[in-house]
Amino acid sequence: MDLTYSAEVRAARASGAPIVALESTIITHGMPWPQNVETAALVEAEVRAAGAVPATIAVLAGRLHIGLSVAELETLGQAKGVMKLSRADLAACMAAGRTGATTVAATMIAARIARIDVFATGGIGGVHRGAERSFDISADLRELSETPVSVVAAGAKAILDLPKTLEVLETLGVPVIAVGQDELPAFWSRASGLAAPLRMDSAAEIAAAHLMRAALGLPGGQLVANPIPAADEIARATLAPVIETALVEAEAQGIAAKAVTPFLLQRIFELTGGQSLKANIALVLNNARLAAAIATEIARARAA
Repeated sequence: MDLTYSAEVRAARASGAPIVALESTIITHGMPWPQNVETAALVEAEVRAAGAVPATIAVLAGRLHIGLSVAELETLGQAKGVMKLSRADLAACMAAGRTGATTVAATMIAARIARIDVFATGGIGGVHRGAERSFDISADLRELSETPVSVVAAGAKAILDLPKTLEVLETLGVPVIAVGQDELPAFWSRASGLAAPLRMDSAAEIAAAHLMRAALGLPGGQLVANPIPAADEIARATLAPVIETALVEAEAQGIAAKAVTPFLLQRIFELTGGQSLKANIALVLNNARLAAAIATEIARARAA
């Protein structure tokens, strides 16, 4: 299978420079135009400023792109009918020659194919509330258990059932590493009330664990749970009633499957007067910085 690499990513691969994968659903399904493309550009700039090369991943007209040009980002940001791609949809989208934006799972698959070790995102999917009735569990969790990519996120999205999400990750054998604290972060909030299984305080430690998993032949990646900066967080106590309101509305309107997360995020944006989006951007930028540092440490260790 041929991949299309951006010129920047192609040069990084040739020189052994660190690369950070970035998803594209934030562009097509996460924010309106032009804020979506502006945010994507900010995240890419943050990766570059931290010493790595960004590789935003998407399928354009059936071809898997590892890294997008400015023009391609602009086009994707304004495109209509873009597929939201997870493990189940990626091959079908490419075979049909369609355009699609990658979720966490699909971005991990593409990163593995392109031999990119580290991926920065906002938050992973997980076990939805009421999953004991709906069986609604994100493919992101199984992908973390199978695909050897370290994913830097601000934890799982706070709209999910976090205790059940953590339990499934444990069952699947996924290392869950909180950065700089003993508690698992909860996306917009630094606190979740849940103890983190593992704690690491530096990019070098996380990179060493990534490389050791490969040396041991262990499948799967790592979830690096990086708390949102304190100045940007929305306190857990403030968010809890907002999330409950959005969940009640989703159930009343019969929102289900892939439509649940976009609906909830939009309602929380409205109910917080836009504060949730500001926090979302801040945490993605924070994750991009850490991912670049981890990728740099991995590249340094391999070159030694």
